[in-house]
Amino acid sequence: MKNQFKHTFSRRRFLQGAFATAGAGLLASSGIHKLFAQDEPITLVNSIRSLSNPYHSTWNLGGRVFAESVGADYVTLITEGNSERGIADIEAVLARTDGNMVLNVDPNDAPDARPIVEACVEAGAFVVSQWNKPADLHPWDFDPYYVAHISFDGVFYGRETANALFDAVGGSGGIVALGGILSNVPAIERRAGLDAALAENSDIELLDFQVANWSETEAFDIVSTWLTRFGSDIRGIWAANDSMGVGALEALRAEGLAGEVPITGIDGIQLAVEAVLAGEFAATVAWDPFWQGGMGLSIGYAAKTGVIDVSELPEENREFYGTGIIVNSENAEEFYNTSVLDVPRIEWDDHFGRATGQIEYRDFGAEE
Repeated sequence: MKNQFKHTFSRRRFLQGAFATAGAGLLASSGIHKLFAQDEPITLVNSIRSLSNPYHSTWNLGGRVFAESVGADYVTLITEGNSERGIADIEAVLARTDGNMVLNVDPNDAPDARPIVEACVEAGAFVVSQWNKPADLHPWDFDPYYVAHISFDGVFYGRETANALFDAVGGSGGIVALGGILSNVPAIERRAGLDAALAENSDIELLDFQVANWSETEAFDIVSTWLTRFGSDIRGIWAANDSMGVGALEALRAEGLAGEVPITGIDGIQLAVEAVLAGEFAATVAWDPFWQGGMGLSIGYAAKTGVIDVSELPEENREFYGTGIIVNSENAEEFYNTSVLDVPRIEWDDHFGRATGQIEYRDFGAEE
């Protein structure tokens, strides 16, 4: 099966409408349809927060490309941050497809994962979750339908981006920080990473921490207020994702401070990488949402079609950390050319090639 699903194309060509041609060429030259012939077409579904967010927009693109590569129907569900809507939309598509589907879901909040998984199990649909779920919800308790959960070590990358920011401000002075949704596992972990870095750097002072809910607009408003309140005491801005970092950058631009106050973000979206190249961001972390959007579906599809037997997989392949890339001034140009201007090559059947260890569940205390 090696290289069965290898596919690459230019993101720019996709945006210009050449996606269908590239996908048709791949299907015509492969034996994928024969290998995975089904009595009824399988529907592949990505459930994400918002297509206006560049991170999830790229996630959606990866899902479309994988679905095209196996000739499956593709559906995108958007929660817009509404948990009830997210769950209801998933239940609706489960009913419409009679469970003949694979779901790749980024739950709006960690508690949402359980009813989503239970609905899929009841319908006989296969599901892969990412980022958010309760610590006591495990794929191996719902064989074979709950295939895997994918996340990234938010504590590690939260600490690494904080240290990059501290270096950029010269190791001392005041910073401000923007957090994600309080009940989100990534937001909790990244804040813990920031706190760990602060504990190791006594010359850095956290002037204020506020939740901006992953929102560029909310971050803009908060940072604008901070600039009035703290003025030149703000030496740097830490953001738990790139969208909030971009909002912070726009607030700095409005005051003529872009490039004067370094920012760090997380997600590796195009605007953030361009800001690193411009000297406005000190660093970001790239998860490759294109990989997440397609690989989550690929793993679930492989389980549904019998390519992998989930009961034979070790637990470290059922709940695993993916690979993040810290993007800074040293590697930003190369990353931009290979992973932003052009989508990197993805071997869709290399299901666990980017796994970097089993997920650890940490107790961050009742306050978190």
